[in-house]
Amino acid sequence: MKLFPKYAPLAVENFLTHAKEGYYNGVTFHRVIKNFMIQTGDPKGDGTGGESIWKGKNSKIDSGSGFKTEISSYLYNIRGALAMARSSNPNSNGSQFFINQNTKDSSNQLSSTTYPEKIIEAYKKGGNPSLDGNYTVFGQVISGMDVVDKIAATETGENDKPKKEIKIEKIEVIKDYTFKK
Repeated sequence: MKLFPKYAPLAVENFLTHAKEGYYNGVTFHRVIKNFMIQTGDPKGDGTGGESIWKGKNSKIDSGSGFKTEISSYLYNIRGALAMARSSNPNSNGSQFFINQNTKDSSNQLSSTTYPEKIIEAYKKGGNPSLDGNYTVFGQVISGMDVVDKIAATETGENDKPKKEIKIEKIEVIKDYTFKK
């Protein structure tokens, strides 16, 4: 995965800090919807848990329910995009995130007056344009979409939870980013 600290600095710092501290180690994919997305990042494993790195530390960033949604006109929910999962409250970003998995051509939903041509082309390979402008996109899978597709193909039960547990073993940070304080 490649992360985008320039356009989603809070989400990237939150994700990297959690990853380096082992927060995501052993966490399950608790919501999987084939041809939509796979979601993880909740230590409870049921979609009700998780918190940002600022919880209780910085009220300017974390409202108590999470940090604000960062919308960028440069980032879209194309196939393989990483985005923060949240409740209906746009300030509820915590630790949960999802990977856009949809493989179907979504370009016919887009207008060339509001979307750049290259993004329309990217949406021909899949993604979820209906999520644009509502969720923080903070990264992109650049290798391993076959694994994402395999997770998406798993059998699910109630609340789109996989019947067989699928866990993140460990997230390894290969190249870090220094955040300006």
